[in-house]
Order: sequence, then C-alpha cells, then structure tokens
Amino acid sequence: MGDQCAAARRARGARKAPSQSSAPEPPRSHSAKAPARGGGRAGAGRGDARPPGEPARAVNPRAAPSPTDPRGATSARSRPEKGPARSELGSVRSGEGASNAGPSRKAVPARKDSARRETGAVPKTKEPPSTGPPAVASCCCTGAHSSGGVRSAGVGAPRLRDVLKTLSLGRQDTSEAAERVNQLIRTLVSAIRARESTFSSMDSLGTGSYYEHVKISAPNEFDVMFTMPAPRVKLEQCDDSGAFYYVRLKRNPQGNELDKFLQEDGTLAACKMLFALRNIIKEIVKSMTRTEMKVTVDKKKAGSPAITLRIGNPPMEISVDIILALEVRSQSWPASTQEGLKIEEWLGSKVKQEYKWKPIYLVPKHAKDGRALKEDTWRLSFSHIEKAMIKNHGNTKTCCESKGVKCCRKSCLKLLKHLLDQLKTKDGNRRGLDKFCSYHAKTAFFQACVLWPDDKQWLFTDLESCFQKFLNFFLNCLNNAKLPHFFIPTHNLFSRQLIDKASSDFLSKEIKYEINNRFPIFELQN
Repeated sequence: MGDQCAAARRARGARKAPSQSSAPEPPRSHSAKAPARGGGRAGAGRGDARPPGEPARAVNPRAAPSPTDPRGATSARSRPEKGPARSELGSVRSGEGASNAGPSRKAVPARKDSARRETGAVPKTKEPPSTGPPAVASCCCTGAHSSGGVRSAGVGAPRLRDVLKTLSLGRQDTSEAAERVNQLIRTLVSAIRARESTFSSMDSLGTGSYYEHVKISAPNEFDVMFTMPAPRVKLEQCDDSGAFYYVRLKRNPQGNELDKFLQEDGTLAACKMLFALRNIIKEIVKSMTRTEMKVTVDKKKAGSPAITLRIGNPPMEISVDIILALEVRSQSWPASTQEGLKIEEWLGSKVKQEYKWKPIYLVPKHAKDGRALKEDTWRLSFSHIEKAMIKNHGNTKTCCESKGVKCCRKSCLKLLKHLLDQLKTKDGNRRGLDKFCSYHAKTAFFQACVLWPDDKQWLFTDLESCFQKFLNFFLNCLNNAKLPHFFIPTHNLFSRQLIDKASSDFLSKEIKYEINNRFPIFELQN
C-alpha cells in the first residue's frame, strides 16, 4: 500500500513539472484573439514579445496596453486573479524577464516600451505595421535652435498624410474649372489681337500654383500671363534690389508699335500699357452674353500688376489673374541674376544652362521707395522657370515617376502653404499676416531644395521629419529677416523694408505654437 501511494505521488509530481522539450500552454482569456498570420501576433507590443517555447512572463498591469488600446496590443492574455507577485513586477521593470526558460533573450520592460511610444522613439525590435502613418519625428537643425522656444514635437493626429488628402483637388472639379478658364482665355486673346494692333502678337502662358501642380484645396484661382514679344530694349536698374527696372526701347528706324506708350524721358510707361489692356478686357467682358459665361472684372488694386476676372457666382466662383508681361529674348539676363539659380548640385549644370537660354519676362510692378511707390517700373519675372523646376524637381530623372521613388518635396510645399492660409484665416490677416504670401513659401522651398539636393533627403516615407526640417528652415529665415529671391539674391523678400519685425515675430510665434502643440490648426480645416 505504501509503495502504491509513493508511486502515485511521483506520478503527480511528474505531471506538474514541465518537460525540457515542451512548455506549458499559458492560460487564455475568453477575449483573446487568434494570432495573425505572419511573423508574429497581430498588434503585439514589444513588452509582450517572446520567442517560441518561452513561458509567459508577468506584465505590469499599469504599463501594458489594453486590448482596445490604439497602440496595437489586441491579443490579451489573462493573468492570476490576485495579480503578479511583487518580485515578478520588479523583475519586469528591471528588464530581467519573468522566466529563464527558452532561448536566451533579454525581456524589455513594458513601462520603458510605453515611454518609448509616448516620446516617439523608435524601438530596436520590429514593430508590427501601424494602421496609420507615423507621427512627425523631431528634427533638430539650425532653424530650430536659432528660432528658440520650439521643443521637439511631432504632428501625431491629424496625420500629415491625412491633411494632404484633404488638400488634393477633385479631378472632376478641376477638369470643369480648367475648361471654363481655358475658354475665357481663348476668347480674350483672340479678341485682344483683333482690337489692338499693339497687342497683335499677344499669347498666354499659364503660371502659378495650379499650373505648377501645387494648388491646394480647390481649383478656384488661376494665374495667366498675357505675354507679348518686346523689341530690343535697354534695362536700367531703379533700386538696390536688382529686381525692378526702367525699360527703354533701343532705336528702330522703322518705328515701333510700343512708341505710343513712351514717356517724355523715353522710358516705357508700364501704367499706360496696363491701363490700355485693362480697358480692352473690360469691353470684351461687357460684350459677352450671359449664355456664354458670367464674367466680371474686379476694381483695380493699387500696386498690383494683375487684372482680376471672376467667373460664376460665389461660392463656386473662379478667380483669374491676368498679368501683362513683356518677353525679352534679345539679351542676356541682367547682372543682378548672376549669383542666383544655384541649382548645380540639385538639378545639374546642364539644366541650369538650358534655363539661362530661356527668355526673361517683365511685368508692370511698382518699386517701393520708402513708403512711396515708383510708377512705370517693371519687375523681373521667372514664373516659367519656376514652373519647370517644380514639375521636374528631382535630383534624378525618375523622381516621382510611376516607376521611380516618390519624394515629398511638393507635399512639404503644399503643407507650408496650407499652414500660412490657415493662420491667415484664424487671425483674419491681423498682425500683418497679409504681408506673407505663397511666393514666400515657394522661394523657401527652392532654397531648401538647394540646401538638401538629394532625392534620398526627401523620401515620402520621411514626410514628417522632412516637413519639420523645412519648417525649421522657414523659421530661421523669418527670425533672421533674410529670404533671398531665388534668381536675384540681392532682393531680400524678408527685408525690414518689405516686412516689419512685428509681423515676422508674430508669424514666427504662431508657427512655433503649432509645432509645439502638434498642429491643432490642421484640425480646423473644412
């Protein structure tokens, strides 16, 4: 009898002790989900990962994510009703693991893993793919340090990729808007050529964000230059910026169609030419029947070179800015442009040479003389080259092509333009925010492309860190009051003569607030 009892006790002891070749199956809760197919459990966090054959270890109940936690821990394992022993919790926190069974691997504390997730640090072990894009990684650069007061912060929610989706133009709306604009432009150009011999060689050239494919939100604004070839001209620089000029016609024994627009001092009167073109366009629009298209002409804005037309009625209204431009082909670019267009490392010397062979354009724009405006001055325009650079922005020819690697350059530009627009909407153009425009964002974009010329520095997978880096650069320009024109480096777009310190400081403060609070303004859109 004693022998039988001893045998029974040995049998029970053998059943309790696990064998070397097998591990006990851990208890499962009724809510536990089946493991996902692939290399690991779906949504398993790092603190819960263990190699096959390793017994389940105790988990800190305060650090472990719940089954519905958005961080991805969807497979829950039950634990003893009274909870893990204090010695077990201590071993998890110290990183020693709950058991020595199975292949050797250091267990990672659940609390440390949770901290890593909150701070945005990337764990060394592989994480399962998240359901959404990652938050902005903190990026320290010159702009971040010099701007001051910007702490490392990511976008988080809403995700930048989600914001970009809201900025995409609807294909149907874009097609309809473009057709209406093209119809209006064809009508205007044809009628202008027939009515005025001076403008008989006029043609149209689409410029601006829509034609550069960086238009955001809605296809409701279009910029079109009405170009006309200029005869042989002489340019006289009128200020230190190198961007504004007086235009004189070189002698032509046969005369010139533009002679009627000459001033007494022999300079070409920009105001007279723009006034004549505006009157012709107003007459054409007035003669258009309502069945063709409803078009109105805005009142003239002081200092603006644009003739603004509006198609349709609000809120479906389309704005079209017509800009008169003289096309100058007969001479090399002015001396003020010699140190500009530094794209050798970005797009290459050959591309730069091709651009330098293109004509330059002159648009009627008043130069500033203190608080006064100089009339009959012309400003250099490189809109056609800017459009070419944005459309072909890659350091390699295959950048963003169907079979090439996608970069985030244009996405970063769209996000900065959207940020400026949202800040203007929020503050109602107070504190001088109306002095900042999309051309400032575009100029900073070109400068950033030169600073970081390689496509690998703008991978779309790194959108968040790239946008952070781009914003830091823009802040640096604001705080230093220096944003050189990309083609005319002597022309500082952020000079105190153009933008006062109070306006710059206010915009800088607003951008820093958005960075430090993960861009709440992006949640206010639409």
